Amino acid sequence: MKILLVYPQYPDAFWSFKYALKFISKKAAFPPLGLLTVAAMLPKEWQKKLVDMNTTALTDEDIKWADYVFISAMIVQQESVKEVVARCGGLHTKIVAGGPLFTTGYEQLNLGEVDHFVLGEAEATLPLFLEDLQKGCARHIYESNEHPEITETPIPLWELVDMKKYASMNVQYSRGCPFNCEFCDIVILNGHRPRTKDKDQLVAEFDELCRQGWRGSVFIVDDNFIGNKRKLKEEMLPAMVEWSQKRKHPFRFFTEASINLADDEQLMQLMTEAGFDTVFVGIETPNEESLVECSKFQNVNRDLVASVKKMQNYGLQVQGGFIVGFDSDPISIFKSQISFIQRSGIVTAMVGLLNAPPGTRLYHRLKKENRLLPGGSGDNTDGSLNFIPKMNRETLISGYKNVVKTIYSSKPYYERVKTFLEEYKPHKPPKVGKGKLHFYEIKALVKSMWVLGIKEKGRRHYWRLFSSTLLKKPRLFPLFITLSVYGFHFRKVAEKIQ
Repeated sequence: MKILLVYPQYPDAFWSFKYALKFISKKAAFPPLGLLTVAAMLPKEWQKKLVDMNTTALTDEDIKWADYVFISAMIVQQESVKEVVARCGGLHTKIVAGGPLFTTGYEQLNLGEVDHFVLGEAEATLPLFLEDLQKGCARHIYESNEHPEITETPIPLWELVDMKKYASMNVQYSRGCPFNCEFCDIVILNGHRPRTKDKDQLVAEFDELCRQGWRGSVFIVDDNFIGNKRKLKEEMLPAMVEWSQKRKHPFRFFTEASINLADDEQLMQLMTEAGFDTVFVGIETPNEESLVECSKFQNVNRDLVASVKKMQNYGLQVQGGFIVGFDSDPISIFKSQISFIQRSGIVTAMVGLLNAPPGTRLYHRLKKENRLLPGGSGDNTDGSLNFIPKMNRETLISGYKNVVKTIYSSKPYYERVKTFLEEYKPHKPPKVGKGKLHFYEIKALVKSMWVLGIKEKGRRHYWRLFSSTLLKKPRLFPLFITLSVYGFHFRKVAEKIQ
């Protein structure tokens, strides 16, 4: 059996880091971890190829080679999915579809050419499909609400990707989130109870990445890494600290976590000792009424700026997710978001319009209120809405665009970088990769000096912080260059939604 695993193309969005990646000659931020894990669950004797359309063109020859095309995607990739499905159908190659997009919304997609839907978590449904396939009686749909343990999930089949094309590798430690935010589909896909891999299992994944030659950044993709704090502090993080020390710190880690990470100093300390230097946090909004509305109770009744700064003080760069468009948002929300982002020193601030993903509590509430709109790209940063907002639609969209335009303009952006660098107190492990300076890093520095320091209009802000960081905080200079390049990417994307 010949299997082609296809990962569709992402839209041009803030979180794609498309323009930043060009500075370091990379094609994509991360490889498709889900498909690589599924590949490892398929029979070993089957031939397997993977095409990540974010790094490699999908050819007709690829499709005709395969007996089956396995496709997985998120909602933001739906347009690319439709193109891939149509091409496979035209070439008479059978399609097996699974992953978040199909699990929550395959009916709305109306993809008649898909032969088999394998929905839910692969550990629960894929074995049933494979068994029926080998018997010659595979059904059209396989689905399950089961959230199985992941202690038997295999190591991803890393040999299917060219690691040189990616800025970071990725692993999964846990699934599930203890919270229940109204707009989030994570609990639908993965449930409330955090299920974790054991420490030996995750260490084996790190060892395999090392064996494949990877050194550098590793994203732990959990939607809430700290869902099970006790196990993290007692087992996983001590094991990561020991492994990193033994391996001479080949990786630096980043992940996603809830704001209550700031309440646990021991946990933050252990994370930085293990090699974590960045965490993405869902801030959403400084407006308490909107936080209550969407059940983001972990963010309520706290000084959000102080929580962010505490994490920065412990050596964790905080990247933040923000949303405008809640029913409770006042007209002043746009100024409030800008003010909060600037004061917090959250340099990478992902601001989006509220959207209602299929299956979420928000989706069902808006459906009852007859406020859902047809379509919707699933990308909350492209200026589109899939529901009727309480605020005037034009006011909301223009306010959103103004937030994006403001925070990524050169002057406020570099001011935010400065605020962050003043708060940030990084842990001091040995240098990742034994201190070697790679050619692509030198190239990125030179290119940043040319593009940001000479060609861009905001070059004076770049040079001012360039020189002060180099003189006063030389250890943070590489981070300054990285954040400056991010800013260029954000400005390029922001231009497209103005």
